[in-house]
Amino acid sequence: MDRPTVSHTDWLDGVRGLGLASVDMLYADPPFNTGVKKKTPVHAQRAGRGVHAAYADSWSTTGAYISWLRERLVATLPLLKTTGNVLIHCDWRASHHIRLMLDDVLGPDQFVNHLVWHYGLGGSSPRGFARKHDDILFYRVRGSSWFEAPRVPATSRRMAGQTKKATDVLEIPSLNNMSKERTGYPTQKPLALLDVLVRACCPPGGVVLDPCCGSGTTLVAATTAGRRAIGFDQSDAAIVIARARIERAWLDRSCRGRPSPVATHG
Repeated sequence: MDRPTVSHTDWLDGVRGLGLASVDMLYADPPFNTGVKKKTPVHAQRAGRGVHAAYADSWSTTGAYISWLRERLVATLPLLKTTGNVLIHCDWRASHHIRLMLDDVLGPDQFVNHLVWHYGLGGSSPRGFARKHDDILFYRVRGSSWFEAPRVPATSRRMAGQTKKATDVLEIPSLNNMSKERTGYPTQKPLALLDVLVRACCPPGGVVLDPCCGSGTTLVAATTAGRRAIGFDQSDAAIVIARARIERAWLDRSCRGRPSPVATHG
């Protein structure tokens, strides 16, 4: 398996250096246009996390945000194999806008699933139902794509001790404040979530691209699962964290003999 790579660059610039029809799975977890700057929690260092990271998460209008995302998606599509998959991670603010954009760019017939990641943690509001999920929009590049249905423990008494195919609602806890997996990077996603998505939507030995890789969770999941990982991010702190995490994942997987170092760019 080729070693993972992570580059300090913008999504749009990063894809210009990749080969055509070389990527099996695009997973993008871009900023959600919350209007609030995302930053490491104040007390992160007390928990032994030395990371301090922040990024802007605001566009002038929803239309400007969708245009930003559309430009990058269109530039990435030539890199995807005809059997490839596209997964865009978003939330209630723009999921409906993003789905219409994906219908326009890829075609409504390429829609596969509107996945719901239900995580349970979070606050509540006196003005409405508590928001406890993110959305992941799953599309094919063409009419036929690679997919291997993930399996989860069965909950019925009749199937006790067995597994069943996962549904479009993924019940995976978010990272709590005491989790050893936490790096201190804001909006870090759990490895368990990306492990399910990578194994389901990218063939063994295939290539996973995360152009907004943040703390590198997708890259770790891909490396651990025997897929090639490629990531981009503009944040200095994100690159430091991601490189350290995928180096550990690469070393863990390459226990036979001395592994090659993680490739770095930019």
